Amino acid sequence: MSTATWLLPHLINGVALGLLFALIALGFMLIIGVMEVINLAHGSIFALGAYVALAIMAPDGGLPFAFMEPFYALPAWPRYAIALVVAPILVGAACMLLELCLRPTYGKDPLYGLLLTFGAALVIEEMIRVVWGSSEYYLPIPRDISGGFIFADLIYSTYRIYAAIFACAMIALLWFFLNRTPYGAVIKAGAHDNEMVRALGFNLSRLRLLVFAFGAGLAAIAGIIMAPIWGVRPVVGIDAVIPAFVIIVLGGVGSFWGAVTAGVLVGLAVALTAAFVPDWSMISMYLLLLAVVTFRPRGIAGRASILER
Repeated sequence: MSTATWLLPHLINGVALGLLFALIALGFMLIIGVMEVINLAHGSIFALGAYVALAIMAPDGGLPFAFMEPFYALPAWPRYAIALVVAPILVGAACMLLELCLRPTYGKDPLYGLLLTFGAALVIEEMIRVVWGSSEYYLPIPRDISGGFIFADLIYSTYRIYAAIFACAMIALLWFFLNRTPYGAVIKAGAHDNEMVRALGFNLSRLRLLVFAFGAGLAAIAGIIMAPIWGVRPVVGIDAVIPAFVIIVLGGVGSFWGAVTAGVLVGLAVALTAAFVPDWSMISMYLLLLAVVTFRPRGIAGRASILER
């Protein structure tokens, strides 16, 4: 078996992981852009999305609601599709309460927002432990996308291929929404100049509320898709929020395609390092970040500051 053939599954896994990282980071970036707050609760929201989907799909790992029994009798695909739609909506709606709590911090020292979202992350994580416990769960998925398939004498994960395609579709839909719809134009304008949005007659408070819920929904979707790969446990959000922050800095704060590119690079770095030196797999993303910002402090696609012009 040639080296290129042996590396192919790791490359595919890296691209799939990177696209999912990018999806997490894009929701994180939207909140930073419009709210001007680094949401440290984003990882816990990611985990909450997976748990809410678990409650919708799995009677043995979810919540014992009697009225859900007929729903649990449905085939796997309808339950999975409903969880993929309903869970992000519920999480986004719940996270509106967090945005309301954030409002007194707007316009003040950013440390207030950091501390509040850090506290919110701890609260969400403890609420998960109270409701579901500390045990690790498995999110059931339809049989059609589980297991593996053989190609060129190598076994590939069917679910990772599905996850990569789904992430590509979500990224494309998000780009279309932000660049080809009037609502996306308002969000982009709010990310550049909040006061201009207010001057044009838009309700800035409502915009922030909806953007925060939208970003939380994206985190929840990523949590559902990542659940079969990472498992469902209370601290899984930490595994999501740190790469998301690295990707935003690496890609350039505010750059959509910079975040996508950085996500794929981080995924490839983690996957390829794991193939050769497993103990260094997660450290590789930090080394990649250091290598890029040393020569390009604004990131891959970040805008040049006035000092660099």
